[in-house]
Amino acid sequence: MSYADLSQARLYYVIDGPADAPALVLSNSLGTCADMWARQVPELSKHFRVLRYDTRGHGKSSAPAGEYTFAQLGNDVAELLAHLGIARAHFCGLSMGGPTGMWLALERPELIDRLVLCNTAARIGTAEGWSARIAAVGEQTLEKMAPTLVERWLTDGYRAAEPGLTQVLVDMLRRTPDAGYQGNCAALRDADLRDRVSGIQAPTLVISGTHDLAATPAQGRELAEAIPGARYVELDVSHISNWEQPEAFTREVLGFLTE
Repeated sequence: MSYADLSQARLYYVIDGPADAPALVLSNSLGTCADMWARQVPELSKHFRVLRYDTRGHGKSSAPAGEYTFAQLGNDVAELLAHLGIARAHFCGLSMGGPTGMWLALERPELIDRLVLCNTAARIGTAEGWSARIAAVGEQTLEKMAPTLVERWLTDGYRAAEPGLTQVLVDMLRRTPDAGYQGNCAALRDADLRDRVSGIQAPTLVISGTHDLAATPAQGRELAEAIPGARYVELDVSHISNWEQPEAFTREVLGFLTE
């Protein structure tokens, strides 16, 4: 397994695809890990050097004590790219991975080629909601909360048709450290990029899910309208769009990145 010891965290990462292909970074959603992109890797790695990593506080990466910020999450990616000698990359982030990409596009634009923002928003949820989530995890633990949380990630129809693949996500969430999850919830609680995203210059694709309650289609359209020249696509899914409709999701991302 590959790890990068950075200034503030130790990140687990995995690379697939040709060493001389353009780099593509995939950034996971809250409560998942690099494995959430498994259904995209076979196709994307034909065209790109695909770099997946576990966001700090998730998976095999370290979970530094305390609350996190998107400046920290974005700097983790910048340091990881420097560690790997990657000067510039496409970036695709889902849910929490979205603000990480937005921060990079704003603060480190020289690192970002094209940007894909999936099931996300410039402001996800409310401060009160994230504070309540932090408290609930402290009281109940993710081990107990995971099945209920995943119900919001996928449509009822998908969960009924694919109970095994639904369980994979439940187990992924259960393996997320409670403290790491809470630290990332704090980053989401404090992040509001609505006044800044108009400054993103990278070519951008925004993907939303028709049935997504966590980052609604209205928020996705608002994000796309705020970023100059951004493109908007909506899939008939809930929150984890790449898992629920992997072929359609991959087709949209690949088409945008290779046009």
